[in-house]
Amino acid sequence: MSCVHYKFSSKLKYDTVTFDGLNITLADLKQQIMGRERLKAADCGLQITNAQTKEEYTDDEALIPKNSSVIIRRIPIGGVKMTSKTYNIDRSSDYPFGTSRAIDDHSSISLAQLSKVYYTISLPPL
Repeated sequence: MSCVHYKFSSKLKYDTVTFDGLNITLADLKQQIMGRERLKAADCGLQITNAQTKEEYTDDEALIPKNSSVIIRRIPIGGVKMTSKTYNIDRSSDYPFGTSRAIDDHSSISLAQLSKVYYTISLPPL
């Protein structure tokens, strides 16, 4: 019996997957790990990296040699959605901290404006 040692990046201890032969395909390794860890393919995907060389395995047909050690990371199926909103502070209202509203992604707030907001929020009322 051959084996591949794996651990999730957040864990300290390695677990083992056993198989017949000299190599295991990335797709078979993912399937066995998901089965052992009771993960659902619809919930997340697995990113697998060689623990010694830090090479990331991306091709499902890639062969992983026996007695290898790999690091596993769970990743979202659809990828990560990047949302960035910049907020513009409107100081004309009667509310002491102003009101905020989202503005387009390409706008920014200056450091001077940001420091005014910080000091306004962090100072206790008189």
